[in-house]
Amino acid sequence: MTRDELLKLVGTLDLARKVGLLTGATVWRSRAEPAVGLREMVFSDGPAGVRGEEWNERRPSLLLPSASALGSLWDESLAGQLGELLAFEALRKGVHAVLAPTLNLHRSPLGGRHFECLAEDPELVARTGVALIRGIQAHGVAATAKHYVANDSETERLTLDVRVDERTLREVYLAPFEAAVAAGVWLVMSAYNGVNGTTMTANELLAEPLKGEWGFDGAVVSDWGAVRLTAKSAAAAQDLAMPGPQGPWGEALVAAVRGGSVAEEAIDDKVVRLLTLADRVGALGGGRRLPPRAWPGTTTRGLLRRAVAAGTVLLRNEDVLPLDVSALHGVAVIGRHAGAPRLQGGGSAGVFPAEVVTPLDGIRAHLRGRAQVLYAPGPDLGGQPPPLDPARCENPLTGAPGVLMRVLTASGDELFAEHRLSGRQLEPPLAPLAHTVEISALVRPASDGKWTFGVGGYGRMGLAVDGQPLVEGEFARDTDDPAVVHLDPPRRHASVWLAGGQPAHVVARRELAPGTGRAVVVTAAAPEPDPEQALAEAVEAARNADAAVIVVGTTEGSESEGHDRTSLTLPGRQDELVAAVAAVNPRTVVVVNSGGPVELPWREQAGAVLLSWFPGQEAGAGLADVLFGQAEPGGRLPTTWAATLADVPVRETRPHDGALTYDEGPHIGYRAWLRAGRTPAYWFGHGLGYTTWSYDRLRVAGAAAKGEALAVAVRLRNTGARRGREVVQVYLARPDSAVERPVRWLAGFTAVRAEPGETVTATVEVPARMLRHWDVREGRWRTEAGDWQILAGRSAGDLPLTATVRR
Repeated sequence: MTRDELLKLVGTLDLARKVGLLTGATVWRSRAEPAVGLREMVFSDGPAGVRGEEWNERRPSLLLPSASALGSLWDESLAGQLGELLAFEALRKGVHAVLAPTLNLHRSPLGGRHFECLAEDPELVARTGVALIRGIQAHGVAATAKHYVANDSETERLTLDVRVDERTLREVYLAPFEAAVAAGVWLVMSAYNGVNGTTMTANELLAEPLKGEWGFDGAVVSDWGAVRLTAKSAAAAQDLAMPGPQGPWGEALVAAVRGGSVAEEAIDDKVVRLLTLADRVGALGGGRRLPPRAWPGTTTRGLLRRAVAAGTVLLRNEDVLPLDVSALHGVAVIGRHAGAPRLQGGGSAGVFPAEVVTPLDGIRAHLRGRAQVLYAPGPDLGGQPPPLDPARCENPLTGAPGVLMRVLTASGDELFAEHRLSGRQLEPPLAPLAHTVEISALVRPASDGKWTFGVGGYGRMGLAVDGQPLVEGEFARDTDDPAVVHLDPPRRHASVWLAGGQPAHVVARRELAPGTGRAVVVTAAAPEPDPEQALAEAVEAARNADAAVIVVGTTEGSESEGHDRTSLTLPGRQDELVAAVAAVNPRTVVVVNSGGPVELPWREQAGAVLLSWFPGQEAGAGLADVLFGQAEPGGRLPTTWAATLADVPVRETRPHDGALTYDEGPHIGYRAWLRAGRTPAYWFGHGLGYTTWSYDRLRVAGAAAKGEALAVAVRLRNTGARRGREVVQVYLARPDSAVERPVRWLAGFTAVRAEPGETVTATVEVPARMLRHWDVREGRWRTEAGDWQILAGRSAGDLPLTATVRR
């Protein structure tokens, strides 16, 4: 429908009904208005999978690799296919809008939500994000460019004020959002934080440049709970406040309009934008959604498996990979993450995968009948005990693997009971008179020892084992962060001695009270073996194997939404474990399972180092393909990796007096390293394959006129013995610029494939916008005349070819 037609519909509604549409109907739904043919629209978190409207482990979703893994693809076609897969999942689950992609940047390696962001470079973020958006929206599902803007860290994230100069904001942090709008994104999400003194849900940046200069015709939805002001946010270009049904608008906004502090025309514009969204996703009038249908072509699992290999980055390879199966008699698989990997980041983007292939599973499947696989988990990683799961407990009533969840009245009468598969229940069903949530299970210890149990939530809680109280008390809510209150509430722990072979009855209860949420988490940890013995067993397994694959990584406590990291060190004794294993087996392959950079002090001792990121449900299948040569590791770093945290030029994420100043300007990531004259462990763009390349010649066309793209032709040759893929990267530099610029910056990239000995030419288009800068005084983009350097190669630190062009 046209805007004029939508305005006529809006004109049929009175003020109260119009304002009513601007706050959600539920946590995940917008409001319907039958008078104009508007139906509810369903929103769902979606960066790594489409969860749907509820946190329910019995309603699984496909789990994609994390955003940092997608940023490693440097492959818009594959990213687009994964976007389409998200759309198909949304259609299957009745979702109209997927809250993805995240277009914030890897400003500091300490950022807690690093895994949910694509890269440190705005051009790589923009191109990958646009590919995801186009893939999602191709099937009538809205994509959401989030979190607008400068939402790059977690500390004090609800109130943090980012201080950033106008030019840096335009050239770095706004750039991916500008690209998303140019690509036609239907939704933009405003962030929790403020920018330059004003919270983003009331910030003038929503009007300019978003809706004015860029011409964004979609709707601005708030991050959940981010709208905290009535008149100021409504007078700004904020359109939809989520979640509902309560919020700061409603009757207060009606009064503000009638009092003259908010123009009714502003309300009309917001409603038009919501109706535009509804029209696009088939929720308005006679419009109908595309019906759910089977994924075309290759299987969904096959696509996810391919994405794992394509995003895996080979940092180092001393002629160890790929492993030759015919030469293997025994392989040692080592590390806790090999048997229980981190498949996704913690927080609001979590989903429940139906099927998971761990690294251990993938290696065993590939070597079955051909070589022996010995697993040694190594020492415990520390951290909190995990939630109860079907592998470790059973329903005390039925004996089925899992737990029993009940909702009780104040007098203990049962209102509701059902079998569940996890001790982490974030949305227990509510009913009239509901007072207490109870989770119970039988745990059967294999041997005598001290177990640690925990219960998480707010308000009055208790936990008992075989009738013995272990935790009891009133635990006050200490934060407004929804990721903590509703997803990851603090746990209280206690230990008890259990006899082997004897079932232990675990019962946890928490009362439901206003303002405390309703999440309840019940955790358990069995006694850990002696860490020295566990370390020795891992080393012995590696010593006796033809090759060792050790998987290390972060934990939910060390890397998650809701908090920034304070260290890049791997948790527990993992560094010690890797060093010990590499010392006894030169054919040691280390797989790093993290969402962002970690220190790798043993990297020069390992035979090979792979980054798998948080690889999603097909983690082990894709990893096995890479290890045994069925697929080439296709990833290139989307973020510079430091040798130590102390080397990192930009690392501050903690505000001072509520403000975090981006005083580095545009110099983040590799740009900061170049300006500081420092050399990282691995540069942005780095990544090896299973062949080698020589860069032979660089030619540039299209240099004569301003506004014309540059066509950069790079000739290179596959000098190895295998067919391979190479990502050719082109950077710009302007050493004699009259304005401050990075030493160089990514201007374009493409990938080529070649057979052994074959010479190919990669053509990289450098758009004219990559040469421009924002003129603050004149408030417009400008391009300097003069000489520009073109550099081409394999990473920000390996650029063997150069040329100079005059514009």
